[in-house]
Amino acid sequence: MSKSFLLKELSRYKIGTWADIIYRNALLYPDQEAFVYGDTRITYSEFNTRINKLIHALHKMGVKQGDVIGVLSWSCLQFAEIYGTSMKGGFIASPFNPRLQANELEYIINYSEANTLFVGPELFEVASSIRGKLPKVKKFISLEGAGPDMIAYDELLKSYPGDEPDVQVDEDDPVCIIYTSGTTGMPRGALYTQKRFIEDARTLVIDMSLQPGDKRVQITPLFHIAGNTHFRSSLYTAGCNIIVKFFDAATTLKIIQEEKATHMDFVPTHLVAMLNLPDLEKYDISSMKFLWYGASPMPQEVLKRGMKVFGPIFAQGYGQSESGPAISCLNKDDHNVLDKPEKEQKKLASAGRPHIGVQVRVVDDKDKDVGPGEAGEIIVRSKQLMVEYWHRPEDTKANLVKGWLHTGDIGYYDEEGYIYIVDRKKDMIITGGENVYPREVEEVLYRHPAVMEAAVIGIPDEYWVEKVHAVVTTKEGEKATAEELIAFCKKSLAGYKTPKSVEFVDALPKNPAGKILKRELRDKFWKGTYKDTK
Repeated sequence: MSKSFLLKELSRYKIGTWADIIYRNALLYPDQEAFVYGDTRITYSEFNTRINKLIHALHKMGVKQGDVIGVLSWSCLQFAEIYGTSMKGGFIASPFNPRLQANELEYIINYSEANTLFVGPELFEVASSIRGKLPKVKKFISLEGAGPDMIAYDELLKSYPGDEPDVQVDEDDPVCIIYTSGTTGMPRGALYTQKRFIEDARTLVIDMSLQPGDKRVQITPLFHIAGNTHFRSSLYTAGCNIIVKFFDAATTLKIIQEEKATHMDFVPTHLVAMLNLPDLEKYDISSMKFLWYGASPMPQEVLKRGMKVFGPIFAQGYGQSESGPAISCLNKDDHNVLDKPEKEQKKLASAGRPHIGVQVRVVDDKDKDVGPGEAGEIIVRSKQLMVEYWHRPEDTKANLVKGWLHTGDIGYYDEEGYIYIVDRKKDMIITGGENVYPREVEEVLYRHPAVMEAAVIGIPDEYWVEKVHAVVTTKEGEKATAEELIAFCKKSLAGYKTPKSVEFVDALPKNPAGKILKRELRDKFWKGTYKDTK
């Protein structure tokens, strides 16, 4: 890049694209750290150069602009670079959940139509086991070392130049597919464009008061919409992301202390783990300016404990894989109510108010708006919503109605516009920040020869906030143990989807039409908690 014509160089890529953002950071903040991963540190100039190398390499291998490139890996530096490569090179990144079982990965990779798959070291074995069942994947590239019959990422980069590629992307070009699940548990890909991801990043930048040079501890995984949006917001503002592959409470606090980190995003289980450390007070966490939580409900008692330890620096985000994810925010000022009357502390149980640039309504089954205090479905409109479900036109039509995303969440709002989520229309369980759809688990349980009926619900858990709990009736003359059913499920489901506990009953409660009443099953567990809606 030419230093003598800096401003001219700044106009190389189209405004409103991530290519422009990435190149801008390389020109204006060349020596500023972009990422820290273990002992590795790279600047924005180095990040740009490595992205360029990968774009050239993919072009040489026949991967074209608009092609899908899959990532099956836990968070790492190279994962972030693949995102950057898609943003600048015009590819569509397709991150897959590494917790999924082999049969689940086989389905979702084929559904994505990825022709290239980047694989992390922990996933070499499972990728090799399904390789013969992935006819569309032509290239396998190993991350963080050499994988069996794979092209090594670092070796690949050594073979190609780091000059700017002859590529232009437009703001309406697709850039990423983020996966969610339908009510049947079958995965659906939420497709996003350059512009929509920028709109969402801008929203988070405002809500988190991000500035160039801020240092974020990235513990939410990059394959998840939460990790993805926090990665983007730091990239947008030329901040530094400290990537953590596997969360450990003590290690995270040590990173905050040593790096003098300023921001962090997490799910409630992370906070629980940190607060439960016996030597918590030994860590210097005074550099922290902002703690952002989301992905699952935060028990108020845990939140209050957290605020006493970390200070009044908490904010909450509510969103979905399809919504960008920004829907609403409970900001720092909203959290500063511990010394106020109980009526004002109620806000802590809310999901906050709509983000800037996001419109939220609560409607009945006929899409008619309901008043404050009345429960209905939460629907959302913004410029950062997904474009569509990847290759699922009927699902898109059903969930995006006249520009409004139907979230499937049931909630209400108060006179000040605070949104309270009281149930999930599709009975979704959020355990450790991961979504579990009960029907998928129930279908596996029904395969067991002893099971007559099964209902899967989320119940309180001190660490996971919610855990998967199965309520089962057995066939006459048949017997099964909880351990047996859990082991049976583990053969077909990812670990976080597998029931953590099983309850045997003589009969499941049902309405006159024969529908199982899950609310009755849940109520006894949630009575007196933050999810008690009575």
